[in-house]
Amino acid sequence: MLEALEKGVKGGVWFSLVDKVHRPGTLRAAWVKVKAKQGAAGSDGQTIAMFEERLEQSLGKLEEELRSGTYRPRPTRRVYIDKPGSAEKRPLGIPAVRDRVVQSALRIVIEPIFEAVFTRNNYGFRPGRGCKDALREVERLLSEGYVFVLDADLRSYFESIPHEPLLGEVRKHIADGRVLGLIEQYLKQDILDGLARWTPETGTPQGAVISPLLANLYLHSVDVAAEAAGMKMIRYADDFVILCRSREEAEAALEKIRAEAEAKGLTLHPDKTRIADVRVKGEGFDFLGYHFERGTRWPRKKSLKKFKDNIRSRTKRCSGQSMEQIILDLNDVLWGWYGYFKHSNKWTFPRLDAWIRMRLRSILRKRNRMCGKGRGSDHQRWPNKYFRDRGLFSLAEAHASYLQSS
Repeated sequence: MLEALEKGVKGGVWFSLVDKVHRPGTLRAAWVKVKAKQGAAGSDGQTIAMFEERLEQSLGKLEEELRSGTYRPRPTRRVYIDKPGSAEKRPLGIPAVRDRVVQSALRIVIEPIFEAVFTRNNYGFRPGRGCKDALREVERLLSEGYVFVLDADLRSYFESIPHEPLLGEVRKHIADGRVLGLIEQYLKQDILDGLARWTPETGTPQGAVISPLLANLYLHSVDVAAEAAGMKMIRYADDFVILCRSREEAEAALEKIRAEAEAKGLTLHPDKTRIADVRVKGEGFDFLGYHFERGTRWPRKKSLKKFKDNIRSRTKRCSGQSMEQIILDLNDVLWGWYGYFKHSNKWTFPRLDAWIRMRLRSILRKRNRMCGKGRGSDHQRWPNKYFRDRGLFSLAEAHASYLQSS
């Protein structure tokens, strides 16, 4: 396959692939990926640990079912998770462990085929690429004068992808009927939501291993059209921005992208799609957790709310843990959050440090039979050094050290 990927295959279409999916080595590599991510049990109640208890038999059975064509995925268990910064819930599908293994094996085999054709402006869910690469490209273009930004949002993208056109995109590259059949089974896999069960007519289920790859493929023609038109588009899954040198250029890009989306049965969200001049106060844009405006960037409001909600849940005044243990627990969150948002402007961090210490002082007030938030003389009673001596990670100090080393 690697040789063929380099030299190309006849007609650009791949035929015999299913044997590579059910090969024992592929299934075992897929199992390693599934186990590493852990995750909850699917609709059959089987956990990762339960699957591993009979690993050889389970992988052998999957190999036989795939080889004979008798494999059928089990219903996906529907759960709902919070949307950051919103009261809405996001639907998430949890496939059975055995189906996650097969999907991972399928992805191992077909992902290199699509990777060979994907464009440079596509950063989401791709090997060797990620959020930070996309953010660096945004920063580079802004510094070069691309200050008019089309901030676009596809309405309910994952749920609205039409099945037949998506399968048509797959058939442009893959002609193995068994592999196509597997993909179609996953698209039409029953959903189990409590006692309700139904078959989806559109969309690729969020939570399925194969979904990000298929979602990327369906937008590939939009990427190609944008690149051919000379647009500076940066896309991460269904989240993308187009950076332009003038408002007229941004408006033309909007019309082009709207037409491309509608041709694929997709809709740009009318309230969340806009053109911004990032030089103007209040006209910045959000992308991948950051807000960009007037030559700087900071965490967007939803990112800050999610972060603060997490801190609040770990710093309740009635906590029975020792201060050292609370700080240890906090540090795990602070390190991870800082690792992603350390490219924010320097004013972001002292304010958050002060807010976190206020939360901790409020706990200490409660323990000393005092009411209210940490304030006033509490700064002398429990100075910043008190928390530093107990190991509290300081966002501001880490950022200052980062700037110095840079």
